[in-house]
Amino acid sequence: MTFLAQAAPSAPEQPPALFQFLPLIIIAVLFYFLLIRPQQKKQKEHQKLVTAIKTGDKVITSGGMHGIVANVKESTILLKVADNVKIEMDKAAVVSVSKSAED
Repeated sequence: MTFLAQAAPSAPEQPPALFQFLPLIIIAVLFYFLLIRPQQKKQKEHQKLVTAIKTGDKVITSGGMHGIVANVKESTILLKVADNVKIEMDKAAVVSVSKSAED
């Protein structure tokens, strides 16, 4: 009788480690370009807007208040909302600045 020698079945070959992590890397890059980068850009634009506020500008706050800037302090503004009515608000509450009142 003749016995046939057979080799033990070999384990399937594993793909390189880079190919295993490639989907995670692609997802991280997509998150950066679709979520993180636009938010940072928007935050920088808002910071420029806040630092450029000057007396006489018409502004709209996050609470929906419309008024004219009567005075600018370091971290707050004095907002004139009606005759003889001025309120002090945080600069960060300003959402948009339209043309100055003189224009």
